[in-house]
Amino acid sequence: MAAALKPTAVFIAGAHTDVGKTHVACALIAAARAAGLGVEALKPVASGFDPGNWASSDPGRLLAALGQPPTPHALDAISPWRFAAPLAPPMAAKLEGRALPLAPIAAFCQARIRAAEADLVIVEGVGGLMSPIADRATGLDLMAALGLPVLLVGGSYLGAISHLLTAAETLRGRGLRLLAAVVSESAEPAAPDFRETLGSIAEFGVEAFPAPRTASAPWVAELLARLMSAAAGG
Repeated sequence: MAAALKPTAVFIAGAHTDVGKTHVACALIAAARAAGLGVEALKPVASGFDPGNWASSDPGRLLAALGQPPTPHALDAISPWRFAAPLAPPMAAKLEGRALPLAPIAAFCQARIRAAEADLVIVEGVGGLMSPIADRATGLDLMAALGLPVLLVGGSYLGAISHLLTAAETLRGRGLRLLAAVVSESAEPAAPDFRETLGSIAEFGVEAFPAPRTASAPWVAELLARLMSAAAGG
């Protein structure tokens, strides 16, 4: 596993798909900017991307959070591998007759992190931890290639505890550092109690920051402080 390139860089991974990775990334970006910190973000691979209407896409949301104009140049700078089909990126790439090897993706992230002058660099993955992100490679393989500490985002739907704990154990098994987890509150009426879900996760030794549906929750500032403290060796 490669050594971490910068202590201020973090990889945001999902315990499952659609659990709020981009929401967490944008919230951290906003908090960092409000605190006067420089921040950069990368979403190297994205699928389900409509080039004619991409403001609400993951790369578009990241650009908006960064306060950058939605230009093709800005888009290419944070998300160069984009595919139209809402499928796993290798499947979407195949439909377009394109190969998607892991090595250029990892090299792109490494180069951007090395060149970054920001206080915090966020790299966002796709789908869940083991979702394919490149030909014969998962998001976990990209994390291992970069060697960055990981912020794991999970949900609170029925079964989410298993997904998050499995992902946390998988990260440990690959020698990756889990900084913390963020648990997004589910909007499903039948979802388990949010506080009980958080308590259950904590019982298994995984620190989880709660991300309730309320916009004014203090979890973002607390999480940012944790990330910056970890970067400083605290």
